[in-house]
Amino acid sequence: MSFYTWKAERLKRYGIVVVLALFCALLLWVGQWSQLAVFSNKGEARALTQGSEEQSHVALTFNISWGTDKVHDILEQLKAHEVQATFFLSGEWAERHPDIVAEIQEGNHEIGMMGYTYQSYVEKEPEQVTSDLQQADAVFEKLGLGEVKWIRPPHGHIDKEVLSLIEKSGMQAVQWSLNPRDWENPGTNAIIDQVLKESSKGDIILLHASDSVKQTPKALEVILPGLKQKGLKFVSITEMVSGGESETTQVE
Repeated sequence: MSFYTWKAERLKRYGIVVVLALFCALLLWVGQWSQLAVFSNKGEARALTQGSEEQSHVALTFNISWGTDKVHDILEQLKAHEVQATFFLSGEWAERHPDIVAEIQEGNHEIGMMGYTYQSYVEKEPEQVTSDLQQADAVFEKLGLGEVKWIRPPHGHIDKEVLSLIEKSGMQAVQWSLNPRDWENPGTNAIIDQVLKESSKGDIILLHASDSVKQTPKALEVILPGLKQKGLKFVSITEMVSGGESETTQVE
């Protein structure tokens, strides 16, 4: 009888362990499942944050809202290393610098927007956000960019309401999975080290091309060949999305 009692207690302990393991596995599966589709078919608010980890590619993205100097240095680096990137421009900046916008296009880079005034959408009323999106759209159309489908919300600030307004405008919000915070100018080596050490398949890398960045052009001299040596291919956001499953983050 004592043997039977010991065995039952042991089975009970094992049973608890198995149940906990199954519960954890279920949570993991649900978390992964909730981030599969780029465009939600259930009306859920989502933003693109990463491409497929099954594809050996990364998307290099640059934000520009002011300045004219650093963007030229960055474009030169991209051209020298034959790298395609995606540039997110504020409509106000693009309107003032159509020549640089044309230069970005000539480099075969993809262009997305960051609204018109580059002010946080979270702090605006819905009608103000819609107006800003329409104003930016008019600028990009005037510049011959056609229908811009990717938007990075100003300052990366986003909530469910803002994302809903973006989706109603026919665009898809794009955030990032790797951010070396180059706009803080932490040091050229710091930018290089973080990107090369932390980058992996499917990453959307956030960098800047405004004049606030002092070290990014120099860092690219090492980052661009370094990522290639890791076996990663540079693609645009459009190519990343069309190349396989992409991860999205549900916005609350």
